[in-house]
Amino acid sequence: MNVGLITTAFGDNDQTDVAVRAEELGYDAIWLGELWGESGVVQATEIATRTDEIGIGTAILNVYSRSPAVLASTAASLQRVSDGRFTLGLGTSTPKAIEDLHGMAFDRPVRRAHETIEIVRAFTDGEGRVDYDGELLEVADFPSLDAPTPIYNAGLGRANRRVVGRLCDGWIPHNIPFSRLEEAFEDVAAAARERERDPSEITVAPYVPSAVSEDPEEARDVLRRHVAYYVGSGEGYRRAAGIRFPDEADRIAGTWRDGDRTAAANAVTDEMVADLGVAGTPEDVREQLEELVAETGIDHPIVVVPDPAPDEIAELTVESLAPGRTA
Repeated sequence: MNVGLITTAFGDNDQTDVAVRAEELGYDAIWLGELWGESGVVQATEIATRTDEIGIGTAILNVYSRSPAVLASTAASLQRVSDGRFTLGLGTSTPKAIEDLHGMAFDRPVRRAHETIEIVRAFTDGEGRVDYDGELLEVADFPSLDAPTPIYNAGLGRANRRVVGRLCDGWIPHNIPFSRLEEAFEDVAAAARERERDPSEITVAPYVPSAVSEDPEEARDVLRRHVAYYVGSGEGYRRAAGIRFPDEADRIAGTWRDGDRTAAANAVTDEMVADLGVAGTPEDVREQLEELVAETGIDHPIVVVPDPAPDEIAELTVESLAPGRTA
């Protein structure tokens, strides 16, 4: 089973140390998040220079704070330093991040994703000069770089899932209940077929929030806090969880907005934990992950250790879900 890992620092290990260890443990890919703090691009570059075979991807870079040309040149550079191991994961992010951190308008996010991905694809496929006249973005008469790069999109809503089907090599969903993942993929597949693309060639690579502890309830509590944070702080994540849990998602979001983070976490039910992540003892969680991949359309689960999980849980999770430990 191919398994990826979102890097996380814990104990005396920075993210690059964790990536090196992940390669030793047999993970197929390391994925770098980016919101605020260190640059995911710089981290990916450092990891590329200290690893040999593991895939390296961004999960995700937003489509607002870097222009399509910057994203394309970034992809070309990372393909070079990684010897072709790089995947560009993109997404719209959230209004909070784009407006309050980057000071930009969260304007027409789905169209922005569509046009950005089209331009990045044109700029990296190595075919002639690029001209693009979109509704939001324009490019005139610059050469394409010879750096073909897989592009994944973290589309959650139906319109953004259709962007995946039209344009992308992979899909990185987060907070869509696993029991509804195949249903949600039908929007991807329909858009792919409209473009005469084969849906089976689109990699489904969801975040799989994971927590391992010898105390199963401690592990589940880590996931409750994780789910509450996303459902409470991002409308797209609330709607995604609401595909199966509409009342629960509304209750969690409302409690979070009222400022009671503990109550929001307590409102995450056991059923939500089981359908939005894997949690328990090492043996239980390995079995859960194996069953999840066997019973859904997941091609490449990306293990996410919730932040801030205790260091001992983070370390045990990374060790327990390494591909060499799973079937």
